[in-house]
Amino acid sequence: MADNDLPEEYKTGYVMFAGCRIELSKKVLIPRPETEFWTRAAIIDLVRAGSRPAVLDIFSGSGCIGIAVAKSVSGARVDFGDIDENALAQIRINLNINAIEADRVRVYSSDIFNGIPNENAYDAILANPPYVDPGRINQVQGSVLDHEPHRALFSGNRGLDAIESFLRTARAHLNDKGLIYLEFDPAQRQDIIKMCARFGYSKTLASKDQYGRWRFARICK
Repeated sequence: MADNDLPEEYKTGYVMFAGCRIELSKKVLIPRPETEFWTRAAIIDLVRAGSRPAVLDIFSGSGCIGIAVAKSVSGARVDFGDIDENALAQIRINLNINAIEADRVRVYSSDIFNGIPNENAYDAILANPPYVDPGRINQVQGSVLDHEPHRALFSGNRGLDAIESFLRTARAHLNDKGLIYLEFDPAQRQDIIKMCARFGYSKTLASKDQYGRWRFARICK
């Protein structure tokens, strides 16, 4: 791994994400602008709902999504779930940096939902799963391959394995009017719409990111 190929975000040690300072000392996945775009959209929806939502940031990585929600949505209670011990440590660091009150958050060591208590139900689940097709590895930027965690990037079966496992179980963790916000690769849009119908979700609305690419879906229980 060449140091001169090190991503700039790792060199500086942090990024700004939706008004939050997100440290990257544990070399977790670097938050992307397109993720920030849909996170801001989710925050607007949650603020407009006017409640004190229970939120799950799953596949949390740095914790950037859930921390932005906790900081921007008054009274939100936010849980974080990730399987990577580096990510869990990074989440705790970033919660502290952003002065998020400890009684509003819980951090779970969890392989998707295997680690989230069965009784936990959420008004919103925000998910940025690994979704890069391993067959496209040669199209991924070299600095990403060399330095960012592959577990957070790649998933089998055209990049859909983690998404399918997530959607199969997530509905059981939603409150009656709960929503999922799910990031995906633009080529996966139709697969995800079909998957949501197969797993019994009532409505799936795909949206484009700031670059005009299909990037995330709002999925109703």
